[in-house]
Amino acid sequence: MALLAIDIGNTEVALGVFQGEKLLDTWRLATDVHKTPDEYGVLLLNLLPRAGVSPEQIKGAILCCVVPPLVAPFQELCQRYLGVAPLVVGAGIKTGIRIATENPREVGADRVADALAGFRIYGGPIIIIDFGTAITFDAVSGEGELLGVAIAPGIGIAAEALFQRAAKLPGVELVRPKQAIGRNTVTAMQSGLIFGYVGLVEGIVVRIKQELGGAARVVATGGLAHVMAKETTIVEAVEPNLTLLGLRFIYEINRPSAVVPH
Repeated sequence: MALLAIDIGNTEVALGVFQGEKLLDTWRLATDVHKTPDEYGVLLLNLLPRAGVSPEQIKGAILCCVVPPLVAPFQELCQRYLGVAPLVVGAGIKTGIRIATENPREVGADRVADALAGFRIYGGPIIIIDFGTAITFDAVSGEGELLGVAIAPGIGIAAEALFQRAAKLPGVELVRPKQAIGRNTVTAMQSGLIFGYVGLVEGIVVRIKQELGGAARVVATGGLAHVMAKETTIVEAVEPNLTLLGLRFIYEINRPSAVVPH
């Protein structure tokens, strides 16, 4: 039996195929609310053979989504092309983790998946930094409670804002410059973005650690996790597929009867 995990984010859709506990392969597609289930389906059918998996071998699917208009298209995709009804992470789903925020329904499904995977893999207390469209900091207690989240604009958003709002500033590649003192416009922007966000990350982590009692492991995930982790000693581990791993855990907790008739 193979399991398809789908994490629909604001910028990218992350897909992962599991065989038991083993993550066979992952892919990232651009998030596009205008794509039809058939368009995403064609992409998926072309990707599955790369993991050595046929559509018939997919016996379960789970998805979390922060783009509500895409929930129905991906449900249709799974039913039409895989013959399974995906488990959608949301209200009424067992998550295996207590959400101790003021309004648990406000917490994104991806935040829950990250918190669960981080706690199960690394233990607690733990701070999970997800470098996505936004940068999120999940604070998980030693007992495995998601205590709360800090949210900052993502590095890509900041770079785009500079390009759009400052007439003479170009779009730049988000890579580490050789030094903090930029000698031209591009390296000056790269310094402010990369090193500036290192300062933001370190500052927020210090504050969250104090509120957690002074000790917490720090794990990074998301697209720029590797880039940022190289610039600071505060990040102890990088797991780019943390959300997908969390979705697998949630699927196992719920164990739905997901197969539907063709």
